[in-house]
Order: sequence, then C-alpha cells, then structure tokens
Amino acid sequence: MNMLTNALQSQEADTRLHSRKPPFNLLRWFSLVSMAVIGTVAVALGSVSTRFVITESVQRDALLTSQFIQAIASAEVRHVSIPNVRTMGELLDPRKDKDFPDVDPMARANARGEFLDHIEHLPDVILANIYAPDRMVIWSTNPALMGTTIHTDDDLDRAFASKTPVSASYHDVDHSRMEQKFVTPPEYIFIENYIPLFDADGDKVTAMVEIYKEPKDLINRMERGLVLIWLATALGGGLIYLGLYWIVRRAAIQLAAQQQQLITNETFVALGEMSSAVAHSLRNPLATIRSSAELALEFDSGAAHKNINDIIGQVDRMSKWVRELLQSLRPLNDEAEPVNLVAALHDSLMAFEQQIAKANVLVVFQPTETPMVLSQQVQLTQILNSLLANALEAMEKGGTLTITLEPTDAHGICVVVSDTGKGMNEEQRNMAFRPFYTTKRGGLGVGLVLVKRIMDRFGGGVTLESREGEGTTVRLAFKRLT
Repeated sequence: MNMLTNALQSQEADTRLHSRKPPFNLLRWFSLVSMAVIGTVAVALGSVSTRFVITESVQRDALLTSQFIQAIASAEVRHVSIPNVRTMGELLDPRKDKDFPDVDPMARANARGEFLDHIEHLPDVILANIYAPDRMVIWSTNPALMGTTIHTDDDLDRAFASKTPVSASYHDVDHSRMEQKFVTPPEYIFIENYIPLFDADGDKVTAMVEIYKEPKDLINRMERGLVLIWLATALGGGLIYLGLYWIVRRAAIQLAAQQQQLITNETFVALGEMSSAVAHSLRNPLATIRSSAELALEFDSGAAHKNINDIIGQVDRMSKWVRELLQSLRPLNDEAEPVNLVAALHDSLMAFEQQIAKANVLVVFQPTETPMVLSQQVQLTQILNSLLANALEAMEKGGTLTITLEPTDAHGICVVVSDTGKGMNEEQRNMAFRPFYTTKRGGLGVGLVLVKRIMDRFGGGVTLESREGEGTTVRLAFKRLT
C-alpha cells in the first residue's frame, strides 16, 4: 500500500512538473524573431535595390542607344543632301524605293549603306534587326532573318503602338522568339532595344530598329554595384541585429537581476514581517522570565542557584537575538554622508581593545591616507564592529588581524579585513550571506546579512574569501567623496 501511495505521489509530482509552463525566454525569442524580420527586410531591400539598379542601368543604356541611332539617321540624311521631306525611316525599306522619285537613287543607297554600317558596327551589338511597319525584317546582321515576318512579339507591337523606345533585359535566350537568332550567343545578360524611326511629320513610325547588346562594361559595373548593395545590406542588417541584440541582452540581464532582487526582497520582507512579529512578541515574556528568575535568585541560594543563573543566561542570549533581529530588519533610510574611514576604523578598534588583548590578537593597521567615503556614521560603525567581532571569534587561540586600504580606482577604495582564524569551507562560504545562517554557537546569523544590506544601500559592495584552517578575508568597497 505504501509503495502504491509513493508511486501515485511521484506520478502526480511528475505531472505537475511537466504541466508547469516554462518561463518566457526573452533573449531567445528576440533573437529568432528579430533575425527573421531583419533578414526579411534586408533581402527585400537588397532585391528592390538590385531591381532598381538593373532597371535604371538598362533604361539609361536604352536611352543613349535610342538617341544615338536617331542622331545617326538624321545626320546621314543631311549628309547626302536628301530633301527634308524624307527621313531615314522611309528610305530603309527596299520595297518602297519607287515610292520616292524625288530622291536620288545613288544618294538613297549611300545614306542607307552608311546608316546600316553604323548600326552593324555599334559597340557591344550582337544582333541588329530593322522592321517595316508590317513586321517584316527588312535588314539584319543575321542574313537568315531577312525577309522574315514577326507576328508574336509583344515588345515590338508595344514599340509601334506607343511610338516610344522600348527596352528589356534577358539572362537566357528565348528560343521560341524567331528574332533572337544570334550568330554569337550572349554569355550572361543582354539588352533588347526597340528604337522607332518616324516620317518627316513625326507622327507615323516608318521603321523600327531592334538592337541586341551585350554591354560587358556595363554588366561588370552592375555586378560590382550589386555586390556592394548586398554587402551593405548584409552589413547593415548585421549591425542592426547586433545592436538590438546587445540592448535586449542587457535588458534581459537587468530584468533577470531585478526579478531576482524582487523575489529576494519579497522573501526578505515576508521573513522580516514574521520575524519582527515574533521578536516583538518575545520581548515581554523574556523580560518577565528574567525578572522572575532574578527574584527567585534572591530567595534561593541552594541547589537551584546554578539552574536559575543558567535560565538568566539563556534569557539574555535570546534577548540579544531579539535585538540583533530587530536591528537587521530596521529600514535603511539614512542618507549617505561623508565619513572619515580611518577614524571609523580606529574607533571600532578602540571599542574592541579589551577583547583584542584578551584573545592575544596582533592588530596590523597602518593607513597611509585618510580618505572620505560615502556612508553613514552609525551604520559604518555597525559594519566594522560586526566584522571585528567575527574575526575575533574566529581566532580563539590568538592570531593576526590585518586591516589595509586598497584603492580600486579614482572613485573607490576598498577596506580589507583579514584574520588568521579557522576559516570556512566551500559550503559555509556559499551560505555566508544567507539570513539566519551561522556557524557560531549562540549566533543568529544576521551579521553579514546586515553588512551586505548597508554596503548595497550606499552603492558599495562586500566580498568574502576564506580557506578552512587558514583564515578569512572580507573586502568592503566604498565610493570616495568626489
């Protein structure tokens, strides 16, 4: 039956453990979410920037090519003295040679030949076609395309309809398009430009020049620009992530510390309220017991005399506990004030002069300066008295008490109190600053707790180092008066 009960209890404990909701990990979730968001934004920004660079580069190249072709067309017509009523676009279609009797055949042939030669020898051109309004290829750098009619080219139709240059970029050859029959296939990216040529009135498109270019210099510049864009995007996103991660990490650490401090404070407050109530409740009964014991001592000098003295001694010890407990629970509301650290140390040593002599303890204290620190006189004396009392109790058979002043930085100084007493083991060191933990007989375990509270109250700190059988060293870090 007991085994069954234990098994059920163990199962219930495991169920509660597994059903307990794990704490929210702020740092981990921020890392995942921020990385996803920043990564998405960085990729989107890089993609938009890349598309913008490619589009702008292609449009800029198309504009320059269009202006160049139209300038050549006008220049060649003027060069051979063809009447202004005729344009190069009207003269390119051999099928319409008889439609313009006012144009000298020799001049027309020269103008046409010069214009086509210019187009054929344009830099970076891998294919050039000229279309008539009926979509027939009337000239091409690829002889196989001449005389072919193109019926399914949306860009060509849009160029004729809009009467404006149309451009596009490609990475791969579209073999389904009849006009993309390259003598030398492009290596990477190529640009397609449609450039309209008009009649003399500028209203009617008489010919359409199609130029396929592989501008290697432009491509190299675009590639370098894209590399820089993605590097800048990655670097910017990485810096933003690291910056936000650092901020959130510090916030998470501070939040965890504040949460732990809040738990500690709540525990201490609850413990303090309970301890204070108990201490106040014990004061009157203890006083009554001591008075009764003293009264009994006056009337009884027999065998019970020793027992009555023991009762008085125990009552005094408990009364000391109550005073220490109430003192440790008292709120620390005193404001910091300048205090002469060396003078406070001298006063505390003078107060323990008899105990030091009785314990045969050698005191080593030779200050070279008298710094002023931020503390409070009464509470500083309380700290030093507690440390000196602990050191003397640890050196029951004599020893050396060493007090030194060590500067930490320009704004701090450290008081080091070292003894050659019995020291502490690892467990005792870890529990030293826990409330009500003590290794002394008749101790309450609030001395070091009060020391830490007071030091924290005035922006200082306390650390403890100890080795069993070698002694203990306590360091008090104070802020200098600036």
